[in-house]
Amino acid sequence: MNSDSERPAVTELRLSAFKAHRGVVLPLGPLTLLSGGSGSGKSSALQAYEILARLGSGQSLARAVRDVAGGPSACVPAGARPDDQGRRGFRIGCTVSGPVGPVSLDLAVQAEPELRIVGERLTGGGETLLTTALTDPDRAAVQAAWHTAGATPVTRAPLPDDRLGTSLLPLRVAGKTAGQRLVLAAAEQVVVALRSAFVCDPRPEVMRGTGGARAAGGAGLPGTTGVTGATGVIGGAGGSAGRGSGVRGGRGKGAGKAREGHDEGRLRSSCDNLPAVLARTSQECVRRHAVLVAAVREACVGPVDGLRAVPRQAGVTNAGTAGASATESGVRGATGATGSGAAGTAVSGSRMTASGTAGAGAAATVPVAGRGGTAGAQSGGGLDEAGVQVVLDRGALGEMPVEQLGDGELRFLALALVLLTGPGVLAMDPAGEIPSAHQQMTVMADGMDRCMDRRQARELVSLAVRMAERGHVRLLGTVRDPSVADGLPGVQVLHLGA
Repeated sequence: MNSDSERPAVTELRLSAFKAHRGVVLPLGPLTLLSGGSGSGKSSALQAYEILARLGSGQSLARAVRDVAGGPSACVPAGARPDDQGRRGFRIGCTVSGPVGPVSLDLAVQAEPELRIVGERLTGGGETLLTTALTDPDRAAVQAAWHTAGATPVTRAPLPDDRLGTSLLPLRVAGKTAGQRLVLAAAEQVVVALRSAFVCDPRPEVMRGTGGARAAGGAGLPGTTGVTGATGVIGGAGGSAGRGSGVRGGRGKGAGKAREGHDEGRLRSSCDNLPAVLARTSQECVRRHAVLVAAVREACVGPVDGLRAVPRQAGVTNAGTAGASATESGVRGATGATGSGAAGTAVSGSRMTASGTAGAGAAATVPVAGRGGTAGAQSGGGLDEAGVQVVLDRGALGEMPVEQLGDGELRFLALALVLLTGPGVLAMDPAGEIPSAHQQMTVMADGMDRCMDRRQARELVSLAVRMAERGHVRLLGTVRDPSVADGLPGVQVLHLGA
């Protein structure tokens, strides 16, 4: 494995008191798989990492924990008793390795009676770089003290209790002394690593458009803004940066709108927009696309000669059945009008009948939307985004829409695409001011082998090994069967609940 220390990466996850975990320390390598029985805390570990990643991206604490089933109180360890003021909470942390060396971040979060960060500690270079503590429960702020190493050893000031103080340091630290520069460098290292995470959970029912409305946003870490400035990392409480600012995490509606716009053409967490992304990646990087096709060939039953995005046939739903407007004659060359008077261009169905099943005769032809048309817009989202669908070329067997694949095959395709791409293709917001050569994307996949057989799961892990060797991709996943990694180099399997 490439262990280039110049690329910030989370190398340890601490679950001091989180859900079923107490005093648990998980060492994280470039490729780490968590295994264990049901209830052993595999998913909880990934949830803790995701909370840290969201905070590092500038999100508020409320947004960082909003996807936890049961709310913030569900993060409190079972059996934890409230103090005299009725307060209960949880504690999580991580270590980030990089140019500064190992930097540790630890958080104490109050979940009841109100949600707030009551303590934060950042250490690195043999120094305590930042500490925060709740001194006045009636104020929505914590008292912070950060390392200065100048005429005054530390600087004290209040910080909001709903934000990660580490991400706010560049707004407050001038960088004039050696101690201040160490604080800024350590904060940047931590935030760059945390915001380089992409949570991936391909959902076959959504990808087929049969699982209800598409999840809005759907990104691994939605709601963050881009990167501006020259130095430092900013999790902007107000969404605006000061002079000389660096990586900035946004807040509020403006950041959310920016995220929604940038998601177009970038793969979302549920992978519901897979066709639109494949249409882009197949043209932008032919070599990577060929690797994807080869991987899919190993995972699918039957021949796979190619994988391509094509205009979706109008009137054919995601389940592959014909709509009322589908042509039933199976004659090539038909054209039709779609949209607001726009002429649709006929598309051959390559051995597909009007009902969407393989036929022996000529393929059915159905109209698709022209420049002003709206073909596929009524089918409920999923694979028809922008009127595009993905088909497998099965050689003599013809073409088959990928939504007809099994759940395991669909999940394999989506996860393989994620491993073969990067931040520019995924709906995430990495640190743009840091050269990509100095960053590592961490893919988090809970239930990575869900719906897959052992052969498919092992092929996916093998692909992850090859990509991790390049040093730009890391993987943290949970699996039911840890034996899928047997004999594969560089794979670390951690057994929880043993």
